[in-house]
Amino acid sequence: MNNMKRKNYTLFALCISAGLILTGLSSCKKDDPAPTPAQKNIVEIVVADPNFSLLKQAVVRAGLTSALSTGSLTVFAPDNAAFATAGLDSATIASIPENILGLILKYHVLKAKVEASGVPASDTVNTYDGLNLYASSNANGVFVNGIKVKTANVQAANGVIHVISDVLIPPTETIAEVVSNDTNFEVLLAAVVRAGLASAVSSNGKYTVFAPTDAAFAAAGFPDVASINLAPQNAVTAIVKAHIIGTNVFASDLINASTAATLQSGTTLTIGTNPASVKVTGSTNPASNVTEANITTTNGVIHVIDRVLL
Repeated sequence: MNNMKRKNYTLFALCISAGLILTGLSSCKKDDPAPTPAQKNIVEIVVADPNFSLLKQAVVRAGLTSALSTGSLTVFAPDNAAFATAGLDSATIASIPENILGLILKYHVLKAKVEASGVPASDTVNTYDGLNLYASSNANGVFVNGIKVKTANVQAANGVIHVISDVLIPPTETIAEVVSNDTNFEVLLAAVVRAGLASAVSSNGKYTVFAPTDAAFAAAGFPDVASINLAPQNAVTAIVKAHIIGTNVFASDLINASTAATLQSGTTLTIGTNPASVKVTGSTNPASNVTEANITTTNGVIHVIDRVLL
C-alpha cells in the first residue's frame, strides 16, 4: 500500500493558481477622492505572495492563468510549505507533463465560491473537472480529503482561496480496485464478493471502509479465501457491512468517543483517536487500530485496520 502511495506521488504533484496579468490603474483628478484599489483576482494574489511561488510556477506551466483569473471559483491552494510536505520542489513541477499538471491543479478548484462556513460536515463536492473532492467541517477544523485548511477565506475578485497544508492527489481507483490490487487484502476481497457488495464499492459514492488485512482475518478465524467461501453468506455479509460507513470519514474527522452507523443495520462503531482506532459499539473485544489512514479513492476512503470488527 505504501508503494502505491509513493507511485501516486511520483505520478502526481502540485496545485493550483498563479500567473501574471496585472491590472492597469487609470489616472484621476487632483481633487478626486483616492480610488479604492481593485481587489486582486486569484492569480494576482498567488503571484504577489512569495509563499505561493511553487503554486505560481505550476499554474503558469499548466497554462491556467486565464482560467483562474475569471469566473467565480474556490481554490484550495497549497503554499510552499505544503509542497515541501508532499516532497515536491521546483524541479519536480518542471518535470511533470503539462496535461497531468493541469489535471492536478484543477482538482484543487471548485466552480463556485464556497467560504469555510459553507463547507459541509461530511460530503463530496465536484472539482473543476467534475471529480469527487471530499470535504468536511468539524471540531478539528475544515478539511478536504483529510488535508487541513490552515488559512481560510482569502477573498479575491473572482472567488476565494483556502490555503491548505498539503497537495491534493487526484485518486484514480475505486475502493474495489485498490483492494483488488493489493495482495494484503485477498481475504477481504473474497468477503466483499461473497457478501454481494463488489458492485457497491465499485460504484459512485462516498464510502468509508475500515479494511482488515489478511493477517487480521486470520486472527479472527478466517485464514484464507476458502474459509470465507465456506462461511455462511449472511455471516460474511454482516461482517463486511460492519466495516463500511455510508459517508466519507477521514482521520481528521475522527472525534474521540464518537459513534458512526455502518451499513449493517443496528451496528455502530465507536471511534478512538489516541491511537486512531475503531470498535463495534458495545463489544468487549479490543479495538482495532488504524495502521494506515486516508487512502483516497474515487468513491471514498480506506483505513487499514489490524483486527476484524466483531
